[in-house]
Amino acid sequence: MNRVLYRTRIKFCGFTRPGDVRLACELGVDAIGFIFAEGSPRRIEPEEARAMRNALGLFVDAVALFRDNSVDQVREVIRQVRPSMLQFHGSEDDAFCRGFGVPYVKVIPMRGLTSAPHPHALQARYPTAAGFLFDSHDEGELGGSGETFDWSKVPLGMQKPFLLAGGLSADNVFDAIVSTLPWGVDVCSGIEVPGRPGIKDGERMRKFVEEVRRADCYETG
Repeated sequence: MNRVLYRTRIKFCGFTRPGDVRLACELGVDAIGFIFAEGSPRRIEPEEARAMRNALGLFVDAVALFRDNSVDQVREVIRQVRPSMLQFHGSEDDAFCRGFGVPYVKVIPMRGLTSAPHPHALQARYPTAAGFLFDSHDEGELGGSGETFDWSKVPLGMQKPFLLAGGLSADNVFDAIVSTLPWGVDVCSGIEVPGRPGIKDGERMRKFVEEVRRADCYETG
Protein backbone atom coordinates (compact mmCIF):
# COMPACT_ATOMS: atom_id res chain seq x y z
CA MET A 1 0.00 0.00 0.00
CA ASN A 2 1.31 3.44 -0.89
CA ARG A 3 0.78 5.77 2.08
CA VAL A 4 1.99 8.91 0.36
CA LEU A 5 -1.50 10.46 0.50
CA TYR A 6 -1.89 9.63 4.20
CA ARG A 7 -0.42 11.79 6.94
CA THR A 8 0.04 10.34 10.41
CA ARG A 9 -0.74 12.97 13.03
CA ILE A 10 1.94 13.73 15.62
CA LYS A 11 1.37 14.66 19.25
CA PHE A 12 4.31 15.63 21.46
CA CYS A 13 3.51 15.47 25.16
CA GLY A 14 4.74 16.54 28.59
CA PHE A 15 6.06 20.04 27.89
CA THR A 16 7.43 22.32 30.58
CA ARG A 17 9.24 25.05 28.58
CA PRO A 18 7.84 27.52 26.00
CA GLY A 19 10.95 27.27 23.83
CA ASP A 20 10.42 23.53 23.39
CA VAL A 21 6.81 24.20 22.39
CA ARG A 22 7.88 26.68 19.73
CA LEU A 23 10.45 24.31 18.27
CA ALA A 24 7.98 21.40 18.18
CA CYS A 25 5.51 23.57 16.27
CA GLU A 26 8.20 24.62 13.81
CA LEU A 27 8.92 20.94 13.19
CA GLY A 28 5.31 20.40 12.14
CA VAL A 29 3.61 18.60 15.02
CA ASP A 30 -0.19 18.61 15.20
CA ALA A 31 -0.71 18.75 18.95
CA ILE A 32 1.11 19.61 22.18
CA GLY A 33 0.19 17.90 25.45
CA PHE A 34 0.27 19.51 28.90
CA ILE A 35 0.06 17.22 31.93
CA PHE A 36 -2.03 18.09 35.00
CA ALA A 37 -2.15 14.65 36.63
CA GLU A 38 -0.97 14.36 40.21
CA GLY A 39 2.26 12.42 40.60
CA SER A 40 3.61 13.03 37.12
CA PRO A 41 7.17 14.40 36.95
CA ARG A 42 5.95 16.52 34.03
CA ARG A 43 2.97 17.97 35.85
CA ILE A 44 2.54 21.73 35.48
CA GLU A 45 0.15 24.33 36.86
CA PRO A 46 -2.56 25.91 34.70
CA GLU A 47 -0.73 29.24 34.79
CA GLU A 48 2.40 27.62 33.33
CA ALA A 49 0.41 25.89 30.63
CA ARG A 50 -1.33 29.13 29.73
CA ALA A 51 2.06 30.77 29.10
CA MET A 52 3.18 27.84 26.97
CA ARG A 53 -0.08 27.83 25.05
CA ASN A 54 0.84 31.29 23.83
CA ALA A 55 3.88 29.70 22.17
CA LEU A 56 1.74 27.36 20.05
CA GLY A 57 1.96 27.71 16.30
CA LEU A 58 -1.04 28.28 14.07
CA PHE A 59 -3.35 25.23 13.73
CA VAL A 60 -1.54 23.31 16.51
CA ASP A 61 -3.88 21.90 19.15
CA ALA A 62 -3.39 22.16 22.90
CA VAL A 63 -4.26 18.92 24.73
CA ALA A 64 -4.80 18.79 28.51
CA LEU A 65 -4.02 15.47 30.24
CA PHE A 66 -5.73 14.30 33.42
CA ARG A 67 -5.85 11.22 35.61
CA ASP A 68 -8.79 11.18 38.03
CA ASN A 69 -8.58 14.92 38.60
CA SER A 70 -11.53 16.61 40.27
CA VAL A 71 -14.21 18.43 38.30
CA ASP A 72 -12.96 21.75 39.64
CA GLN A 73 -9.38 21.03 38.58
CA VAL A 74 -10.43 20.16 35.05
CA ARG A 75 -12.64 23.24 34.82
CA GLU A 76 -9.83 25.50 36.00
CA VAL A 77 -7.49 24.13 33.35
CA ILE A 78 -10.14 24.64 30.68
CA ARG A 79 -10.72 28.20 31.88
CA GLN A 80 -7.06 29.17 31.85
CA VAL A 81 -5.57 27.06 29.06
CA ARG A 82 -8.51 26.74 26.63
CA PRO A 83 -7.44 23.30 25.35
CA SER A 84 -8.98 22.04 22.15
CA MET A 85 -8.87 18.44 23.41
CA LEU A 86 -8.93 16.66 26.79
CA GLN A 87 -7.14 13.37 27.44
CA PHE A 88 -8.18 11.13 30.34
CA HIS A 89 -5.87 8.44 31.77
CA GLY A 90 -7.81 7.34 34.83
CA SER A 91 -11.06 5.65 35.77
CA GLU A 92 -13.20 8.45 34.35
CA ASP A 93 -16.41 7.28 32.68
CA ASP A 94 -17.99 8.71 29.55
CA ALA A 95 -20.37 10.95 31.50
CA PHE A 96 -17.48 12.59 33.34
CA CYS A 97 -15.34 12.98 30.24
CA ARG A 98 -18.05 14.55 28.10
CA GLY A 99 -19.31 16.82 30.88
CA PHE A 100 -16.89 19.66 30.12
CA GLY A 101 -18.08 20.39 26.60
CA VAL A 102 -14.60 19.80 25.11
CA PRO A 103 -13.81 16.85 22.80
CA TYR A 104 -11.90 14.12 24.60
CA VAL A 105 -9.63 11.15 23.97
CA LYS A 106 -9.76 8.15 26.32
CA VAL A 107 -6.50 6.38 27.05
CA ILE A 108 -6.58 2.57 27.12
CA PRO A 109 -3.82 0.83 29.14
CA MET A 110 -2.37 -2.08 27.21
CA ARG A 111 0.29 -3.57 29.50
CA GLY A 112 -0.27 -7.21 30.37
CA LEU A 113 -3.23 -7.78 28.06
CA THR A 114 -3.41 -11.29 26.64
CA SER A 115 -5.67 -10.26 23.76
CA ALA A 116 -6.72 -7.10 22.00
CA PRO A 117 -9.56 -5.04 23.50
CA HIS A 118 -12.80 -5.44 21.55
CA PRO A 119 -13.39 -2.27 19.52
CA HIS A 120 -17.17 -2.41 19.93
CA ALA A 121 -16.82 -2.73 23.70
CA LEU A 122 -14.53 0.30 23.85
CA GLN A 123 -16.87 2.36 21.74
CA ALA A 124 -19.88 1.26 23.78
CA ARG A 125 -18.13 2.23 27.01
CA TYR A 126 -17.05 5.64 25.69
CA PRO A 127 -19.59 6.47 22.98
CA THR A 128 -18.83 10.19 22.89
CA ALA A 129 -15.02 9.88 22.77
CA ALA A 130 -13.44 11.61 19.80
CA GLY A 131 -10.89 8.82 19.72
CA PHE A 132 -8.75 6.45 21.76
CA LEU A 133 -5.09 6.29 22.70
CA PHE A 134 -3.42 2.92 23.28
CA ASP A 135 -0.55 3.22 25.75
CA SER A 136 1.83 0.83 27.47
CA HIS A 137 1.01 1.56 31.11
CA ASP A 138 -1.04 -0.42 33.63
CA GLU A 139 -4.56 0.52 34.65
CA GLY A 140 -4.51 3.72 36.73
CA GLU A 141 -0.99 4.76 35.73
CA LEU A 142 0.28 7.48 33.44
CA GLY A 143 2.31 6.98 30.32
CA GLY A 144 5.79 8.36 29.82
CA SER A 145 7.53 5.21 31.05
CA GLY A 146 9.51 4.74 27.85
CA GLU A 147 8.25 1.16 27.50
CA THR A 148 6.44 -0.30 24.51
CA PHE A 149 3.67 -2.89 24.40
CA ASP A 150 2.82 -5.67 21.97
CA TRP A 151 1.49 -3.79 18.94
CA SER A 152 -0.37 -6.89 17.77
CA LYS A 153 -2.80 -6.20 20.64
CA VAL A 154 -4.06 -3.01 18.97
CA PRO A 155 -7.69 -3.85 18.09
CA LEU A 156 -8.72 -4.11 14.48
CA GLY A 157 -11.88 -2.52 13.17
CA MET A 158 -11.84 0.68 15.21
CA GLN A 159 -14.55 3.02 13.98
CA LYS A 160 -12.97 6.05 15.62
CA PRO A 161 -9.44 7.43 15.24
CA PHE A 162 -6.79 5.99 17.53
CA LEU A 163 -3.33 7.06 18.55
CA LEU A 164 -0.42 4.83 19.43
CA ALA A 165 1.83 5.65 22.40
CA GLY A 166 4.20 3.92 24.76
CA GLY A 167 7.96 3.86 24.37
CA LEU A 168 7.96 5.45 20.95
CA SER A 169 11.10 7.15 19.65
CA ALA A 170 12.81 7.86 16.36
CA ASP A 171 14.24 4.34 16.58
CA ASN A 172 10.90 2.51 16.44
CA VAL A 173 8.13 4.86 15.32
CA PHE A 174 8.55 3.85 11.66
CA ASP A 175 7.88 0.18 12.53
CA ALA A 176 5.04 1.16 14.87
CA ILE A 177 3.21 3.07 12.14
CA VAL A 178 3.73 0.45 9.46
CA SER A 179 2.52 -2.26 11.88
CA THR A 180 -0.61 -0.58 13.23
CA LEU A 181 -1.58 2.22 10.79
CA PRO A 182 -2.69 4.61 13.53
CA TRP A 183 -4.42 7.93 13.02
CA GLY A 184 -1.59 9.44 15.05
CA VAL A 185 1.34 8.79 17.34
CA ASP A 186 2.02 10.25 20.78
CA VAL A 187 5.51 10.58 22.26
CA CYS A 188 6.80 11.92 25.57
CA SER A 189 10.01 10.47 27.02
CA GLY A 190 11.29 9.46 23.57
CA ILE A 191 11.95 13.11 22.67
CA GLU A 192 13.46 14.16 26.00
CA VAL A 193 16.97 14.73 27.29
CA PRO A 194 17.72 11.40 29.03
CA GLY A 195 17.00 11.54 32.74
CA ARG A 196 15.31 14.95 32.57
CA PRO A 197 11.51 14.53 32.39
CA GLY A 198 9.81 17.44 30.67
CA ILE A 199 13.00 18.77 29.05
CA LYS A 200 12.77 18.15 25.32
CA ASP A 201 15.69 17.45 23.01
CA GLY A 202 15.50 19.33 19.72
CA GLU A 203 17.41 16.74 17.70
CA ARG A 204 15.30 13.87 19.03
CA MET A 205 12.15 15.79 18.14
CA ARG A 206 13.41 16.45 14.62
CA LYS A 207 14.39 12.84 14.01
CA PHE A 208 11.03 11.60 15.32
CA VAL A 209 9.13 13.78 12.85
CA GLU A 210 11.39 12.63 10.01
CA GLU A 211 10.72 8.97 10.80
CA VAL A 212 6.96 9.52 10.91
CA ARG A 213 7.04 11.18 7.49
CA ARG A 214 9.21 8.35 6.15
CA ALA A 215 6.59 5.85 7.31
CA ASP A 216 3.85 7.86 5.60
CA CYS A 217 5.63 7.36 2.26
CA TYR A 218 6.33 3.67 2.80
CA GLU A 219 5.02 1.25 0.20
CA THR A 220 4.02 -2.30 1.15
CA GLY A 221 3.12 -5.20 -1.08
